[in-house]
Amino acid sequence: MTIRCVIVDDSERFRAGAKRLLTAQGIAVVADAANSEQAMRAVDEQDPDVVLVDVGLGEESGFDLAARIDSSPVIMVSAFGAEEIADLLAESRAIGFLPKEHLSAAAIKCLLSRLQGSGTC
Repeated sequence: MTIRCVIVDDSERFRAGAKRLLTAQGIAVVADAANSEQAMRAVDEQDPDVVLVDVGLGEESGFDLAARIDSSPVIMVSAFGAEEIADLLAESRAIGFLPKEHLSAAAIKCLLSRLQGSGTC
């Protein structure tokens, strides 16, 4: 089964690069968004298997957006390390965190399999 993904990041360059990378690795990027409003519309319209949300969306908080997405699992992504945002991650409804430099289809699949109780990363 192909994983359907929405990418939310205020950097157009990151969204384009992540889409190319994940598509080449077999993930269907069904939408991308630059802000919370676009993201909620994309999630409602596309019903993705996972939503990748940047921790910082310009003036918006990716954590605030993650709290609003209840129909799909959310993975937080950031150029910062997990240690710097550990408290926020622990309090969020995100199923995991990926540093942007470690973004891959395998990492996404691993986090989703942990959610389903069928794998470890």
